[in-house]
Amino acid sequence: MELLLKPPPKERADAARNRAAVLEAAARLFAEHGVEAVSMDQVAAAAGVGKGTLFRRFGDKSGLAAALLDARERVLQEAILHGPPPLGPGAAAGERLAAFVDAYFDYLLEHLDLIRMSETAAPGARYRIGAYRFWHRHVAILLDGTPDPDYTAHAVLAALSAEHVSALLPELGGKRIRAGLHRLARTAARPCDG
Repeated sequence: MELLLKPPPKERADAARNRAAVLEAAARLFAEHGVEAVSMDQVAAAAGVGKGTLFRRFGDKSGLAAALLDARERVLQEAILHGPPPLGPGAAAGERLAAFVDAYFDYLLEHLDLIRMSETAAPGARYRIGAYRFWHRHVAILLDGTPDPDYTAHAVLAALSAEHVSALLPELGGKRIRAGLHRLARTAARPCDG
């Protein structure tokens, strides 16, 4: 089964300019003040757009976070689909799973507050994000031949949720979490013994 990456839809020039201005302003404000401390009003003012434009385009701060993450997610998705092994095609499934866990964990740590906001905006928000469906499909494909790859893919991704990692990071640290993720991936990738 092949994973497909759809290009973003075309948009009007003025809408594209407004979108770029909003994303630039949001990225700058979030970096300077933290995601939680920045309001949508501050983003609209910094971008030079009306609040209505901002809310129509992004809905709320979690929609803005998802839009900021979109380009970063596409880079990781492209590496999975066409990059060099072991993250990209050409390596054994278990190696690719370990490489995915590492790459996703790095991505998660780099954008933890934004990802957490996009995943926890509403109950079940994480599972409605298109990127989550991509990650799940990729992991399930890598787990083909194991008992219940679809469920196990969800279980592996649960350990990579921003809320989960945010809660564990202060106590366990990144190195210990990464080691645990690798153990989980190795266990998940074992084929059924009979």
